[in-house]
Amino acid sequence: MVFPPMLPRRLDRIDLLRAAAMLWMTAYHFCFDLDHFGLIHENFARDPFWTWQRSAIVSGFLFTAGLSQAVALSQGQGWPRFWKRWGQVAGAALLVSAGSALMFPNTFIYFGVLHGIAVMLIVVRLTAGWGGWLWPAGALAIAAKFIAPTAIAAMPVLEFLNAPGWNALGFISRLPVTEDYVPLLPWLGVMWWGVAAGRWALAHRPHWLGADDAPASGAKRGLVLLGRWSLSYYLLHQPVLMGLLACWVWLRG
Repeated sequence: MVFPPMLPRRLDRIDLLRAAAMLWMTAYHFCFDLDHFGLIHENFARDPFWTWQRSAIVSGFLFTAGLSQAVALSQGQGWPRFWKRWGQVAGAALLVSAGSALMFPNTFIYFGVLHGIAVMLIVVRLTAGWGGWLWPAGALAIAAKFIAPTAIAAMPVLEFLNAPGWNALGFISRLPVTEDYVPLLPWLGVMWWGVAAGRWALAHRPHWLGADDAPASGAKRGLVLLGRWSLSYYLLHQPVLMGLLACWVWLRG
């Protein structure tokens, strides 16, 4: 596979995009936690106001992950470095499963956003050389979400795809009951589009990704750092939020 050459450094604008998604996620989870403690009453599973936000936040994570993979490959990232980062993501996914099993034993997270990212990173790494075909491949992956219910209804033999384990593929006709669920379909399509967009930008508009930017400073530097440490922040923000709210509820009696 051939990628445009790129300086061996991180691009701050990608980290800024990731930081924006993290802050939006924090606000979303804070409202979710308020509902969990009975301080507000919202339907996060069905109200479009919340479901569309969740979809936008997950899309932001996966698109920027695709951009990052395009940049990493352009910089000649080898498999050893890839597996090192992948191990961090996969390990974090296991921690999320363990923590959610303690908090929500009946609806624990067995294939959430980190689990999905861990699998998608491998798929994206193996398919990054598809070039322009990543665009239609991504569109097909996204379209599968809407095709699946009709296909399964027409062919009951496919009903097994709704079972835990198989439903990680995302070709389902009903959503599982779990606190977070990010299957390969349709979300792999978003990451594929991120890779395709990153490849195009590196070849034609590298300044869009911040290739010519000076090092960030001030508040912008803080956001860049948040984007770079997004995995650690993701693991810690919910325990901190829920712990603070639990203390607040306890103090109020």
